[in-house]
Amino acid sequence: MQQQLKYLQPDVVSKLANMELRARLVVEGFITGLHKSPYHGFSVEFAEHRQYMPGDEIRRIDWRVYGKTDRFYVKQFEEETNLKSYIVIDTSASMRFASEIDKKGTKRISKIEYASFIAASLSYLMVQQRDAVGLMLYDSNIRTTIPPHATKQHLRRVLVELEKVRPSQSTNSASALHQLADRISRRGLVIVVSDLFDDPDKVVAALKHFRHDNHEVLVMHILDPLERSFAFGTDAVFKDVETGEMVTTQPYHIQKAYQEAMKDFIERYKRECRENMIDYVLLDTATPFDVALLNYLNKRQRIG
Repeated sequence: MQQQLKYLQPDVVSKLANMELRARLVVEGFITGLHKSPYHGFSVEFAEHRQYMPGDEIRRIDWRVYGKTDRFYVKQFEEETNLKSYIVIDTSASMRFASEIDKKGTKRISKIEYASFIAASLSYLMVQQRDAVGLMLYDSNIRTTIPPHATKQHLRRVLVELEKVRPSQSTNSASALHQLADRISRRGLVIVVSDLFDDPDKVVAALKHFRHDNHEVLVMHILDPLERSFAFGTDAVFKDVETGEMVTTQPYHIQKAYQEAMKDFIERYKRECRENMIDYVLLDTATPFDVALLNYLNKRQRIG
């Protein structure tokens, strides 16, 4: 069991060979963890067939399954999925950031890597449960749109795209999210994965756009641990990843003020999301992946 649970750790998953392997092992580790407290009570069904019901077309009976079980089952097709989900990933320049773990310069995974691993794991879990998943990537504009489907072939397409994700040099989350809201015509679950580094008023307005269109919304707020603590030990040179501007300072002089500002920033999003019936979860790039998956399952269970 411990062997499987280790794949919930970001630093372990980052060393795996490809996105499909990462997604599979994260989900397997997550399912293992569901059987332990405090995750009891969840049921994750992995099925591609369902029992034959009166009225089903006989041509859809899977006769090979009948031969093995002596029972009638029909193949489930994409139109039978319960939910369409849209995973929306922020690929702006700020998502490139990754802090150092130790004095040797060992890096954590970046926010964009963490976001892509979450998206891959969610996609794998959704397709295994016969839910349809789509993928949308944005910075200041929409960069990639893959409509939701629920086939294994489609899952591979999503995972290949996630393997290629790289941060850009621009950002305008609010504008891009409005564009995405206009594009999504069919009601579903929108999962926004972002560091939310943009004008909160504008970002919240864009999130409300999804709610106005009757979508369910789950925001996964991704930060690096150092972005939350500002615990730099020595003088540091800070570079704006989008403008290239550089500033030299002594971090400990401004650490307290920074932490207060970051706390206000996070609390603002929490409050605004709560008031607009948007689910919100705060994650950093050291957080095990089961936290994100469990928040998704909580949301999925409430949607029904």
